[in-house]
Amino acid sequence: MKEIIQKVLAFRDERDWEQFHNPKDLAISLSLEASELLENFQWKSNNEALAKNTDAIKEELADVLIYSILLANELDVELEETISNKLMKNAEKYPIEKSFGSSKKYTEL
Repeated sequence: MKEIIQKVLAFRDERDWEQFHNPKDLAISLSLEASELLENFQWKSNNEALAKNTDAIKEELADVLIYSILLANELDVELEETISNKLMKNAEKYPIEKSFGSSKKYTEL
């Protein structure tokens, strides 16, 4: 993960874009890219969207991840640690014996 983070930051730095990357604007950009990802599924079945838009979906997903990395960098968030901590919290909310095969929210288990 560290290697890809460094690649994202190097890409940004080579273009002198850090000056534009404040948390507010990165969060807005992240939301916009997530909306562009959703647009690939709009008005289509899941199978149809994947059959017709796989390349675009991958590109938009990459944009979402890139903006997530940039936002984490600006906020001094250690991604690996933060993700691991969140997975531990989710494991407590969604114990296997209660949540296995269920789409219910943890408050409904």
